[in-house]
Amino acid sequence: MYAIIETGGKQYRVSEGDVIFVEKLDAQEGDVVEVDRVLAVKKDDGLKIGTPVVENAKVSLKVEKQGKGKKIIVFKYKPKKNYRRKQGHRQPYTKVRVEKIEA
Repeated sequence: MYAIIETGGKQYRVSEGDVIFVEKLDAQEGDVVEVDRVLAVKKDDGLKIGTPVVENAKVSLKVEKQGKGKKIIVFKYKPKKNYRRKQGHRQPYTKVRVEKIEA
């Protein structure tokens, strides 16, 4: 059994017990977050696709960790104009474990 969920503007294919990194959620470590944007659910009896979401379906996610990703360097440069801008960025994320899929 798996589900396709949408959170943070991205879509994820999840099964029970999976650990995924999603865009930062407003929750503390140890909290359980319910995601009701379930786009599709695959069970033994077949695939159920929502229009756009599956009715009465939700996925429970347990927050394990809040963190920041690896630093990337943003460097802007224009030749012959003495223009250089160096900036770093670390994207925040939330590490979650899929507890339960209800559909």
